[in-house]
Amino acid sequence: MSQDVLLVLTAIGLFSLVSQWLAWRLKVPAILFLLASGLLMGPVSGVLDPDALFGDLLFPFISLAVAVIIFEGSLTLNFDEIRGHGVVVRNLISLGLLIIWLLIALLAHFLVGLHWELAVLFGAIMTVTGPTVVMPMLQAVRPTRAVANILRWEGILVDPLGAIFAVITFSVVVATQTSTHWIELLAHLLRLLGTGLAVGLLGGWAWGWALRRYWVPQFLHNVATLLVVFAVFAISNVIAHESGLLAVTAMGVWLANARGIHIRSLLDFKESLSILLISALFILLAARLQFDQLSALGWPALLLILGIQCVARPLKVAACTVGSSLGWRERAMIGWIGPRGIVAAAISAVFAERLLAQDVADAQLLVPLAFTVIAGTVVIQSLTARPLAKALGVAAPAPEGVLILGVNSFAIALGKVLKEAGFTVVVADNDWDSLRDARMAGLRTYYGNPMSNHAERTLDLSGIGRLFAMSRNTEFNRLACTYFAHQFGRREVFMLPVSMVSEDGRSNSKTKPSMELPGRRLFAEDVSLAKLLSYISRGAEIKATRLSETYDFEQFLADGDQQRILLAAWNDKGRLAPYSKRWESFLEPGWTIASLSLKEPAARETLNR
Repeated sequence: MSQDVLLVLTAIGLFSLVSQWLAWRLKVPAILFLLASGLLMGPVSGVLDPDALFGDLLFPFISLAVAVIIFEGSLTLNFDEIRGHGVVVRNLISLGLLIIWLLIALLAHFLVGLHWELAVLFGAIMTVTGPTVVMPMLQAVRPTRAVANILRWEGILVDPLGAIFAVITFSVVVATQTSTHWIELLAHLLRLLGTGLAVGLLGGWAWGWALRRYWVPQFLHNVATLLVVFAVFAISNVIAHESGLLAVTAMGVWLANARGIHIRSLLDFKESLSILLISALFILLAARLQFDQLSALGWPALLLILGIQCVARPLKVAACTVGSSLGWRERAMIGWIGPRGIVAAAISAVFAERLLAQDVADAQLLVPLAFTVIAGTVVIQSLTARPLAKALGVAAPAPEGVLILGVNSFAIALGKVLKEAGFTVVVADNDWDSLRDARMAGLRTYYGNPMSNHAERTLDLSGIGRLFAMSRNTEFNRLACTYFAHQFGRREVFMLPVSMVSEDGRSNSKTKPSMELPGRRLFAEDVSLAKLLSYISRGAEIKATRLSETYDFEQFLADGDQQRILLAAWNDKGRLAPYSKRWESFLEPGWTIASLSLKEPAARETLNR
């Protein structure tokens, strides 16, 4: 039997991995493949029976997993960020949250027939539209930057806010089941809220205090943070039953807004754990579903999905964009995209188990209805969002901007020239001090690893269509090219060799063009980052030269010297072409060429020595 359990657990991990890989490959939310995996392993094949596999440990495990997910979401709830993303985003996560809650509650009551208590709770759960489903959809749809930014930040910020709102609503529903008088109801609710807030804030303060004093070494931050979250969740639940989720939320919000704490290291904790945890959790929850539960919902569930998609979401967006500069096309696009995600599914499972224990009417419908709405909204929007964006004219044109990986004097100079030419440029690096120079040069920057989950959520790549990997770390450049080749296409990822000479002074074969490279060679074959930085240190500048009828490409080459390095060219239609041997086949009057040249002959002689 132990071997069977081991095989099932291994299968859960493998299905989780395959689901995430397919989602990455096809640019669709992973939740679709996770749901299919759970149904396949559970009701279809009968291989996975979560209740028999875990027994009494199933829901403690689910509860702890939900606590981790909610804590991670609350770590992104920085008040400064909320204020910094415009009136529309602020309205969507405040007024819009209340509007969608009321509308979904009404639809659930009148269409599905849920009792009011459960309808109100279901509406609160369905307010959450997390980034795990929004981000892949935005990558596939590629809407204009204004639309993409609003949807991205709504998904990021409403994830923890919606979870908090759902927890509070659940506390009210639980209180109504255990209290008969309004004074008892109020006292019970205040006890839940007070305990959760007090334990969470105290835990956040204490853990932040320990981190600021470096009591915990860096390599233990992830594990220690996880255990502290578990402790806060358990202690709060012991003091006041059902207050644990509110406690971990309060703890995360405290840490997100505390001064002197490197929140990025705590977010790394999520990236190390949450992909497998969330994937396995969703497969387990989907495996507990029964087809007769789903079929019993019938047409009312389909009408509920259509009501949320075509009525509730558009009305929410319409109310929240009044007075904004958005046109009706942008509002229609934002009003169409709002898929539900893994957080809503996980919370519904935990809440349903608690309500079933208290014999709450219709509690058995909560999980299958939540999964139906989640699957329905994701499928509908995945299939229709891109055609709708094209029809409305809010699909962004083919992106020609550049993501520059690695900050140095040449990268900053090139970024400035491309930005002045009208291209979107983002510079990414892990060095905060180096990024300061890029920001002072007027360039958009991203501090951190552009391949991280944090970057997937917060790095705005609207208008970006290619990668220039030019950091001082060759392996990091190769990894970035491999990662972004899927998003941009292999022909649009470029890698610049760090040096043409290895450490022992010999020719470095790794810098030579090869089909094994994950991307294309950036610039000419004899150009390396070391050479470009050497030019810059000797006063070289990037010059832009426009071709005309009287000054064509051949004349441009004839006027140059051997020290000049050709970098990139662009035309008036917004097309950008990094240097290649094919330039002469399409460069014509109207194109502008950027090249790096030394200003003084003396400097050239110095370089040649």
